[in-house]
Amino acid sequence: MILAIAATFLLAGTVKGVIGLGLPSVSLGLLTATLDLTTAMALLVVPSLVTNVWQAAVGGHGRAILRRTWPFLLPATATVWIGAAALTRVDLALLSALLGALLVAYAALDLAGVRLAIAARREPWAAPLLGAANGVLAGMTGSFVVPGILYLRAIGLSREMLVQALGILFSLSTVALALALQGNRLLTPELGVASAAAVIPAVAGMVAGQRVRRRLSEARFRRVFLVAMLVLGAYIIGKAALGVR
Repeated sequence: MILAIAATFLLAGTVKGVIGLGLPSVSLGLLTATLDLTTAMALLVVPSLVTNVWQAAVGGHGRAILRRTWPFLLPATATVWIGAAALTRVDLALLSALLGALLVAYAALDLAGVRLAIAARREPWAAPLLGAANGVLAGMTGSFVVPGILYLRAIGLSREMLVQALGILFSLSTVALALALQGNRLLTPELGVASAAAVIPAVAGMVAGQRVRRRLSEARFRRVFLVAMLVLGAYIIGKAALGVR
């Protein structure tokens, strides 16, 4: 099990190093396929925080991003605890299926080339609405991608600003998720230690992925990643539906 967790975060870190995202999606998807959802979420906390703070600190656009996106980031962070309350009240099989559905939706939309566009005049109401939705879903599943990535792309951020904005969103969401898990007594000291240990393979993978980025077509790698997320999400849905543990 230790080797499986280390391999999961090594792979997830590599994906993040290449395309700037994917550590929560890959690690949650793989770990949920073998462990229960709440354990997977707890193991994710420290590697996700470390790698995303690293990503959020690089780029030099931090102040501009916060000025532009705080109406989205604030509700996206504040509502995580609402979704996390479901972890002790709703059948985890249903929440696992929801995670699978989010992974499938994200991968399918990206593979289909769907690109949303939100005009500046619509941001005042779209930002808090989609931010709150992102926070609730993050608390329920541990996944920060839908609709967060769709929104940050839709407002027209440059590639460099988008990567840094994702780092900021994922960092804040991870802190909120950790507090919510702790409040629901789902983040035990043992899982905290295991999560901290998982930082080593995650960072190693991220460094390796950044090197791969210079040699490999990002578009090709991203397509492989999305197809893998589609298949993994479908598997998680099927496993949850059959009640297999």
